[in-house]
Amino acid sequence: QGRLVESGGGLVQAGESLRLSCKASRIIFVHNDMSWYRQAPGKQRELVAVITRNGRTSHEDFVRGRFTISRDVDNYTVYLQMDSLKPEDTGVYYCNTKPPRRDLWGQGTQVTVSS
Repeated sequence: QGRLVESGGGLVQAGESLRLSCKASRIIFVHNDMSWYRQAPGKQRELVAVITRNGRTSHEDFVRGRFTISRDVDNYTVYLQMDSLKPEDTGVYYCNTKPPRRDLWGQGTQVTVSS
């Protein structure tokens, strides 16, 4: 049974860093490209970054150079290192496959960046 658990969010000031973690079940991690998404208040959920099954990464323009997606293949975990955070990065961050599976959306982890 597939499962994803996000953690690592919090309240930080602009310019600070956070690292998010997404613990996946083996069957999800091994067979899918994985992604981080986020949803800001009043906005639609959007893609942030992707890491493929062979480790290739891509980041959306609005986080490129500040955020880094990575993974630990031994522990089926995907990370999102977020540096130089801005108030506009505030939102709920989710991990999922790419393309996302409806049954894998969890509660996400809240990131709040104060100015």
